Amino acid sequence: MSATPPASTPAPAAAPDQDAPLLDVRDLRIAFGGRGRPDVVAVDEVSFSVRPGQHVGLVGESGSGKSVTSLAVMGLLPKRSARVSGEVLFRGRDLLSLEPKAMAKMRGREIAMVFQDPMTSLNPVVTVGVQLREVLRAHLDVDKAEADDRARALLEKVGIPDPGRRLREYPHQLSGGMRQRVLIAIALACEPQLLIADEPTTALDVTIQAQVLEVLKDLVADTGAALLMITHDLGVVAGLCDEVNVMYSGRIVEKARRGPLFKRPRHPYTAGLLASIPRLDLPRGSALTPIPGSPTLTLPWTEGCAFAPRCSHVQDDCRSRAPRLETDDERALRCFHPVEQPTTPRPAGAVT
Repeated sequence: MSATPPASTPAPAAAPDQDAPLLDVRDLRIAFGGRGRPDVVAVDEVSFSVRPGQHVGLVGESGSGKSVTSLAVMGLLPKRSARVSGEVLFRGRDLLSLEPKAMAKMRGREIAMVFQDPMTSLNPVVTVGVQLREVLRAHLDVDKAEADDRARALLEKVGIPDPGRRLREYPHQLSGGMRQRVLIAIALACEPQLLIADEPTTALDVTIQAQVLEVLKDLVADTGAALLMITHDLGVVAGLCDEVNVMYSGRIVEKARRGPLFKRPRHPYTAGLLASIPRLDLPRGSALTPIPGSPTLTLPWTEGCAFAPRCSHVQDDCRSRAPRLETDDERALRCFHPVEQPTTPRPAGAVT
């Protein structure tokens, strides 16, 4: 009688790749349409990645598609009118294929978002404490007393004085800066691995903006979260982000690390954004150098370069075919006739 073969030992689980992207967006396309109307493409051919602990910027004027991209990552676009294709991989899982319940469990616990308008993002008829506790109890195994303690500690951590009293107040009783700090506290309550900040300081004055950004920077560093910063302000990017993706009319036109991008912008749109920033080291009364036209003055990408109507480097081929995103060792660039030399000094805060 033959001996029973020994049970096979299960192979050890593979260790996670520390260099693998935490978030990997591949060929994202977002189109909006309705009955009897052609689709309007808001985002097309967008690819970028965020590695663990990395801070990545998504930059562009209003209408460039950056906020829509973030909503697609969070699964917050309307199902009826938005058609989303491509891949949004978070730790290898495609978020676009997840069921709504699975995505809801991930939202707030593993991926969180700070929206740009705290007055419309917070529920005006519910106290700050209830809104903070709701996130904690939905994702963590805590009772009401522990949730209260954690909520109080979170408000204290984001720099809100007298947190016990603020927990009992409604959003309208707080200043704009305090409301934005509450949103940051809610987003980081469960220590997510990825934080998406969508224009988190747009509605604030310059002094409060700097304070809120400092709080955000410190908290992200404390929790070790990766950060996707969505903004039109290159000054914010200069002091916060490791890598920058510049978007125009729904596509990424330039991508590089912070130092090379600010030292030598190659796309005329990136150079224009930098040239339009007011500088303290120029003579008083110096004229700004705005980008001519408006973001609505574009060519369809199917016909040529969308930036051609506003571009100082435009030539005939820019209006007849669309440039591809070409990548080299330093950056990715979508342009036939790039800027050869920097057209503006770097803003304060940029590094090489």
